Amino acid sequence: MAHLLGGIEAGGTKFVCAVGDEKGQVTQRVKFPTTTPEETMKQVFEFFDQYQVEAIGIGSFGPIDIDPQSATYGYITDTPKLAWKNYNFLGAMKNRYQIPFEWTTDVNVAAYGEHKLGAGVGKNNILYVTVGTGIGVGYISHGQLYRGRSHPEGGHILLHREDGDNFAGVCPYHGDCLEGIAAGPAIEKRTGKKGYELAPTDACWQTEAYYLAQACMTYTLTFSPDMIIFGGGVMKQQQLFPMIRTKFLELMNDYVRVADLDHYIVPVRLGDDAGITGSLLAAADVLEK
Repeated sequence: MAHLLGGIEAGGTKFVCAVGDEKGQVTQRVKFPTTTPEETMKQVFEFFDQYQVEAIGIGSFGPIDIDPQSATYGYITDTPKLAWKNYNFLGAMKNRYQIPFEWTTDVNVAAYGEHKLGAGVGKNNILYVTVGTGIGVGYISHGQLYRGRSHPEGGHILLHREDGDNFAGVCPYHGDCLEGIAAGPAIEKRTGKKGYELAPTDACWQTEAYYLAQACMTYTLTFSPDMIIFGGGVMKQQQLFPMIRTKFLELMNDYVRVADLDHYIVPVRLGDDAGITGSLLAAADVLEK
C-alpha cells in the first residue's frame, strides 16, 4: 500500500513543500519565499493541513541542531537570517502534526535524493555540494545521512588564495571562506554582474573553478567519497566542470587516486528537485523505522 508522505525543503531564499510517495514521486507541491517564521510557517501549515500525511522529511537551511540529546534539538541556531535565529522549527511542526519526522539539512536531503534516484545511484558514499546563495555540503555515508555531533558545514572551509586575488569575501562570519569567495553573491560582488549574466569565457570562472577544485581536494582527503556531486544555481554553468577537474588534478598531484574524474566530479542529475525528492525519501525511511 502506498503511503502519503510530506517533504519540506526549507531554503534560506524559498520553501518548497510537497506531498508524494515513498518512491520520491511528488503529487502536489507549493513554493513560497522564506520571510519570517510567522508568515512562512503559516503557509507550511496551510499546505499540510489539506493532507493526511504519515511522516514528513524536513531539510532545513542552517546551521541547525540535529543532536537529539541537546536542549535545542530541532532548532535553527546561529543563522544570518536573524528572524529565524534560535527558532524551534521541528517543535512547531510536532505541535501541529503528531507523526514521525526526519530532521536534517537542506543539503543532506538533496544528497539523499541524488544517492537514491540521481547521479549517485549505486554509490554508497556521496558528497553533495550546493553552490548558490551560499555553499553547503551534505554527505551520505554508507547509504545513510551522515550525522556527527552536528552536520557538515563544508561551505566555510578556509582556502589557499589564488595569486593576485585580494577580494575580501562576503561571509559575515569568516570573510574569505569558500562561501565568502565562491558563492553566488561573491561572484556578483567581484564582477558587478550575476553569474548567469557573465560570458562562459569570463576570467571569473577560472577563479571560481580554482576554489571549487581546492574544496574538492579537501573533501576528497577528509571524506573519501565515491563521488562529488555539484548542484545549485552557480553550477548551472556547465563550463565549470572540466575546469574544476583539470585544477583538481593539478592540486592533487597524484597524491590520492580517484575514479575517472568525468564520473567523480559531476553535476546534479535531479536538478532543482534533488532536495524535495530526498525529503520524501527520508520521510519514507523514518516511517519504516
